[in-house]
Amino acid sequence: MNKDHVLFLVIGLLGGFLLGYVGHEVMASRQPARARAENVAAGGMGAPQGMPQGAPQGMPQGMPPAGAQGGAPGVEQVQQLRAYVEQNPNDSRAVRELANLNYDIGNWQRAAELYGQFLKLVPDDVDVMTDLGACLRNMGKSAEALEVIQRAKAKNPRHWQARYNEVLILGFDLGRMDEAAVAAAELKELEPANPDVTRLADEIARRLSAGA
Repeated sequence: MNKDHVLFLVIGLLGGFLLGYVGHEVMASRQPARARAENVAAGGMGAPQGMPQGAPQGMPQGMPPAGAQGGAPGVEQVQQLRAYVEQNPNDSRAVRELANLNYDIGNWQRAAELYGQFLKLVPDDVDVMTDLGACLRNMGKSAEALEVIQRAKAKNPRHWQARYNEVLILGFDLGRMDEAAVAAAELKELEPANPDVTRLADEIARRLSAGA
């Protein structure tokens, strides 16, 4: 039984878990919600430039974008999407949808593989870089995650999820608290009304002052 088959068995049980996955965990392991683009089927602003509108030719009909309103797709739909991606590995939108489904249930390795596949097709998608970095961090590959996250940040300095993850990795994973404090201050300036950002910046400041 491969990883995708395991995904099919558990996705029905975890469907209600998807949108609240990040939840209220301890600060050291918190990450912002997946950097979802707008509904790509509707041509939202988050869709990568050049991404086709509507469902790709041959893609299972009725499959909503992962995380879209209406809940998780059923097991049969996910199986169809997996089969479609196997037959159409260069369909960037379908690859991204399957990656997102794996991300939402915490199947980090498979999600990372698919995000990497997507980025070979659409190299400059900052949302997907950020999601890949989050997967790598959750796999314990913090140094590699930081490299990907900082590449995303360089492409879009206003991408707050990338900056948030940068602070987490620098401060909590790598113990580079001085750098984390600088990054947190920049993030708070960018997102002054974001309560998650405020809590993170305050925690970094507390640990720095305590010599953590």
